[in-house]
Amino acid sequence: MDPNKVLNALEATMNPNLRKEAEAQLDQMHKIAGFSPLLIQLIMSDEVQMAIRQSGAIYLKNMCVQSWHERSDKDGTPVTDVFSIHENDRSVIRTNIVKAIIHAPDIIRSQLTVIIHNIIKHDFPERWPNVVDDINIHLQDESPRSWMGALMALYQLVKTYEFKKPEARTPVISAMKHLLPVMLGMFRNLMEDNSASSALLQKQLLKILYALVQYSLPMELFNEKILDEWVHIMRVIIETPPPPETSEVDELERCELPWWKSKKWAVHFLARVFERYGSPGSVSKEYNEFSEFFLKRYTVSILQVLLKIFDAYRNKEYVSPRVLQQALHFLDQAVSHAHTWKVMKGAYHDLLKDIIFPLMCFTDEDKETWEDDPHEYIRMKFDIFEDFLSPSSAAQHLLHSAASKRKQVLQKTMGFCYSVLTDTTTSPESSRKKDGALHIIGSLADTLLKKKMYKDQLELMLRTHVIPELSSEVGFMRARASWVIQHFSEAKFKKKENIINVVEALKHLLLNDGELPVRVEAAMAIQAFLSEQELAEKHCVQYVRPIMQALLQLVHETENDDLTTIVQKVICLYCEQVIPYAVEITQNLVSLVGSCTKEGSATGDAGDNDDKAVTAMGILSTIETVLDMMEEEREITLQLESIVAPLVAHVLKTTNMDYYEEIFSLMYSLTCQAISPHMWEALPLIAEVFEDDAFDYFTDMMPVLHNFCTIDTPTLLSNSKYLEIIFAMCKQILEKETGEDPECHAAKLLEVIILQCRGQIDQCIPLFVEATLARLTREVKTSELRTMCLQVVIAALYYNPSLLIQTLESMRFPNTSETISEQFFRQWINDVDCFLGIHDRRMCVLGLCTLMDLPHRPPCIEELSNRFIPSLIVLFQGLVRAYKVQGEEAASDSSDSSSEDEEEDFETAELASDEDEIDEESTEYLEMLQKKEDDEDDDASDDEFGDEGETMLEAFPTSMEAESSSVDEFVAFKQVHSSLLARDPQWYNVLMTGLSDEQRKSLEEIYVLADQRHAAAESKKIEKTGGYRFENASVPSSFSFATTRPPTL
Repeated sequence: MDPNKVLNALEATMNPNLRKEAEAQLDQMHKIAGFSPLLIQLIMSDEVQMAIRQSGAIYLKNMCVQSWHERSDKDGTPVTDVFSIHENDRSVIRTNIVKAIIHAPDIIRSQLTVIIHNIIKHDFPERWPNVVDDINIHLQDESPRSWMGALMALYQLVKTYEFKKPEARTPVISAMKHLLPVMLGMFRNLMEDNSASSALLQKQLLKILYALVQYSLPMELFNEKILDEWVHIMRVIIETPPPPETSEVDELERCELPWWKSKKWAVHFLARVFERYGSPGSVSKEYNEFSEFFLKRYTVSILQVLLKIFDAYRNKEYVSPRVLQQALHFLDQAVSHAHTWKVMKGAYHDLLKDIIFPLMCFTDEDKETWEDDPHEYIRMKFDIFEDFLSPSSAAQHLLHSAASKRKQVLQKTMGFCYSVLTDTTTSPESSRKKDGALHIIGSLADTLLKKKMYKDQLELMLRTHVIPELSSEVGFMRARASWVIQHFSEAKFKKKENIINVVEALKHLLLNDGELPVRVEAAMAIQAFLSEQELAEKHCVQYVRPIMQALLQLVHETENDDLTTIVQKVICLYCEQVIPYAVEITQNLVSLVGSCTKEGSATGDAGDNDDKAVTAMGILSTIETVLDMMEEEREITLQLESIVAPLVAHVLKTTNMDYYEEIFSLMYSLTCQAISPHMWEALPLIAEVFEDDAFDYFTDMMPVLHNFCTIDTPTLLSNSKYLEIIFAMCKQILEKETGEDPECHAAKLLEVIILQCRGQIDQCIPLFVEATLARLTREVKTSELRTMCLQVVIAALYYNPSLLIQTLESMRFPNTSETISEQFFRQWINDVDCFLGIHDRRMCVLGLCTLMDLPHRPPCIEELSNRFIPSLIVLFQGLVRAYKVQGEEAASDSSDSSSEDEEEDFETAELASDEDEIDEESTEYLEMLQKKEDDEDDDASDDEFGDEGETMLEAFPTSMEAESSSVDEFVAFKQVHSSLLARDPQWYNVLMTGLSDEQRKSLEEIYVLADQRHAAAESKKIEKTGGYRFENASVPSSFSFATTRPPTL
């Protein structure tokens, strides 16, 4: 292959005018043997321009990710129509990739590490065992350049196995038995060198070590001696100060220096090992012994080192935010153990005063962001990912752990806050300190609300120190006061004027404050306060419209997802009051969705687009809430539909998959009561997106498709294309490899249609039956799918027995001598115990009753006759249990524990200095997860669906569940069974032959239940007509089944 041709094509990809043609040329060349080795050769050549090398690296990366491994179908047969890189070429790349990473410049190296990760994932260890030797050789090279490249390759090897189960990590553990000692030796040498290049290598070594222990700790790699040395290395890294010249670097950039990166990874490693493996009482059982060893041997010495870090921070020396955050995380874990708490106890007051408190105060960085970019300030404060990285959040967690778990800490903390709040000094600094004190108090709200000595004083505290700050001249204090009110919204107020003052102040801030962050915090607070304080809720009834307008304006300004949730909750709180403004609110919400989707597309920034998409989803969910609230207001619902329908159509026509789930939920809400012509027009749109790219969204479509079938059945049947559309979708799901969950949904929808349209779709029955039975000819992993497919045929039997039998007799499947009828009926009887829930068992019972009552039965029915009654007994016994569970769930009204009980439990939960916290729930949860992994091969349906109560698919009711349905399965069985002796005594005796005494007794109990249910139904009818209710209906309490004499009704 001509290298110049490849070089020219790569260069042309950088020219917008030539890119399309160049990419087409590369797509043709990349399938030729020798292309990828040539490409890696060009990438490694110093004579090639850097831009072309970079373009080649990106192309090779994409090629390896997409085409490295040979694909095969479900049966293991190789797929030949999809290109994969030739094995000879793969061998060349494997031989050269580690060397390429070592010698490549950084800009190219990042692409090559993706390539080696992909190769390791597919080829190690079977096809590429030599990678470990390749890495090992370069790690022992004299050139530091070789070390970094080799370490980056090793990092990808370890990352590949980072989250795998312990038993699947054998290859990497075997590799690390050789490489970990090499890493340790490297560290010994590097520790003597405090240069930037040494720190970079140390950082890379620590990243590898962290990835190795992130998910499971390979005990065989870490004996006592080895762990002693690693922990010593971590302590030295944390203690060793960076070179003096680093203090000249701007603080915003200093955290990126390699010395601080190394410290971060060292603390991160120690915190992870302590949290996951070294904390007795909260680890899984295989780490019990190790946790005791780690706690007693290392934690105190680690704490002493970390306390030096805090001393440095206290003395205004620079500590990077991530080092600070991870160190606080380690201390948070240490609070639970007496062994470490004894060290921390004496230092806690200084930690609170000099570390925790300053971190929780309003900072210069906060002030700058507040003033320069309030939208960014709001984003940071509500970004859950920021919480994982923020020293302030870590300080808050440490504070909460200590105050809620250790005796006297709460009192000391509140005393400190009181001293700050009662300081009469007025200055910008004093406002910041008050912000920090209120931040601490609000963070402890859940604890204070449970402690009797504090909760009785909360109203006074709020009135004295918080409510006045709602009108502070300082913006961040108004925001902090609103935040505190939100966290204490459950507090008991004795004076009504305090409630009114709070809600009036919050309302004023929401409607009038000039600072955007203040309005956002006021919005959060007012919703929480209105939800918890009935007086406040009633007081604001007259202000619902301006409050809603302000909330919607905030959503428009900030596009904050939390605010869309607030809008939803306020709508639910003031349902009746919102009715007059529902149209206006929905118009605003639809407009907001439009602005989010348009701006998201325009920015082109992936992160920004994601944020806007999340906000848009929240707004769509809010629109759904409005529609649900207006469910009984048909005229308003029609107006809302006219507003929402264009949005639905737009999303479906533009195939914006981000919003499919919410759009289908909206369509469900719009079709729950009635289906307008506009919504029927949307059905073909659903079919179009289903065909194009929404195949995976069938389960999300299911509720609205169910509505189309059940809410307006006459219209469904009036136009044959509607039924054709729905059947075509179900058939495709059943025919293609979509997964058994959507296949179950498709079968369920067919069953719903059959039962809903009884006597009206004879022409469809053969199609429905053939589609479901054809699915049973392929592998079925779960009993749920198998029974659901059988249930479609049972529904067809119930629909029209003769039509079904005729259909079955006319069908033939290959590779079997049995008729379809024989296969189906035998499978049905064999799987009777797999029918779960109420509906499925009812259908099974009614189907068997239909078979028993047939005057002309297929021969295979006679062969299975001795299994009919035992099968029915199993089904009825399951129904009795399921009805019992259903009744218990309906009647359950478990009351919450009283607040006094919570106080008592909370008091006893505090730990003395010499007590350890035993987190039994976490331990049990970890063990449960482990057990679930161990039992992974068990039938999934057994785990997901219990034997009793309803199954998931019973959320889609059929006409059988309608109140007007007069079919009772117990009564139906008794009527069919008892009538057979007179009509067909021979068949009756065949059915009864071979029953045991226990089965006959069960049959008697079923008859008793049938009469009781019949009497109850009659009583209900009389009650509905205004007559008496017969509580004690006289029914037989027993029957005697003889082979010659049937029971009488």
